Amino acid sequence: MAPTKHPTKPHARKRSRTAAPRAASKTAKRASTTRTSQRTRNTSPPAKRTTGSARDAIAVLKEDHRNVERLFKRFEKAGDTAYRTKDQLVSSMIEALSRHAAIEELVFYPAVRAGIPRLDSKVSESLEEHHLAKVVLNELESLNAKSKRFDAKVTVMIEVVRHHVKEEERDLFPKVRDLMPRRELVELGEALRSAKRHVPTRPHPNAPDEPPGNSLVGGAVAVIDRARTAGKRAVERARDELPAL
Repeated sequence: MAPTKHPTKPHARKRSRTAAPRAASKTAKRASTTRTSQRTRNTSPPAKRTTGSARDAIAVLKEDHRNVERLFKRFEKAGDTAYRTKDQLVSSMIEALSRHAAIEELVFYPAVRAGIPRLDSKVSESLEEHHLAKVVLNELESLNAKSKRFDAKVTVMIEVVRHHVKEEERDLFPKVRDLMPRRELVELGEALRSAKRHVPTRPHPNAPDEPPGNSLVGGAVAVIDRARTAGKRAVERARDELPAL
């Protein structure tokens, strides 16, 4: 007796004929997508890398402005009896503003005067604003946060500095950026960063603020200032580490 043959179902044969083309189609699509993705990655422009040396003078000075403004806002938010916090913030303001004023007077302003004579009057105004701020900073050095007029002096100093920053960023800096070649601005930025390591860290309102006087006096004063600042910080650290009695 001949074995019985079971007929293959039509729909099963249909699936077997179409499965391979579908799988091949999916594989092709995946390969196409991969090639497109690779081409996109290969043709995309490389991400821009910003390095410190690429920052120009205006960017360096604006960064100082932002850092000082953060100190101002922290002081304004401190409570009336936050004496220690206020003392520490004002010490940081004194050092930051002294360094900033010094590098502007030693590097930036002379370059602006030499390269853009029409801005001479703007530089003179900025120097006078520096002088006013230094006078108040110098007085604050001898006060502590519990002194009667401490908060008032800090408030006046903040107002003077904010006005100075506003004038520079809205008027002087845009003119300098428009009139000074980009290469020179970048070189000035490098000079400003280098000078900051060697300038006074305290206000000296009676010291020369223009070349050649500030160049001759500034170096010697800076050495003394840094020694005094380091000594003050060491005393503060030792005080912090003393056990409470």
